[in-house]
Amino acid sequence: MQESCQPCLMPYVLTVDQKASRRKPDRVADALRDLNAAVPALLAFERTAGDEFQGVLAEPDEVVDVVLRLVRAGEWSIGVGAGPVQTPLPATTRAGAGPAFLCARRAVDAAKQRPARLAVRGAVPADAGDAQAVLSALAVVVDRRSEQAWDAIGLVSSGRTQAEAAAVLGISRQAVGQRLAAGLWDLERDLRPTAARLLTRAAG
Repeated sequence: MQESCQPCLMPYVLTVDQKASRRKPDRVADALRDLNAAVPALLAFERTAGDEFQGVLAEPDEVVDVVLRLVRAGEWSIGVGAGPVQTPLPATTRAGAGPAFLCARRAVDAAKQRPARLAVRGAVPADAGDAQAVLSALAVVVDRRSEQAWDAIGLVSSGRTQAEAAAVLGISRQAVGQRLAAGLWDLERDLRPTAARLLTRAAG
């Protein structure tokens, strides 16, 4: 049975757990600093317990961006919960409540058992499953991308032309195009809005 919340928002809760934290240095503080500087969250990312942190986002495209940032870092199991949360929102993420928080908890537990280390749970399970599938495909793209491809993609995605990126990198325009193709940049651009639309549907 879904938890009642009147009135309620329909945002997205991310619950993220560091992989193999007992054998590695704690990365949570660095992740919190980077995400809170870059992402406009409804409730800021904060440590919830041990090597786990959580944040609440308003927009599905922001969720996609954060998920792919974390996948690239390679340190995290990522759970996305889509659905309502109780309002008014509390001062801290730790004090939040509502179905989306419960979904995010189930999602991060499921993520630890999946090869892509991410999972989505939501108010509409079928759409949450579809969102998970598309995000997992994006995760594979990001995880296998070379640093050379990242260099080219970083410049082009910031608004540079391929010719301008080539000048910065000291390579030919053709080589920039080859790096973008090898990094499946066009596929990522196609899949990002698809993932965002499915997250919207998953929230109900």
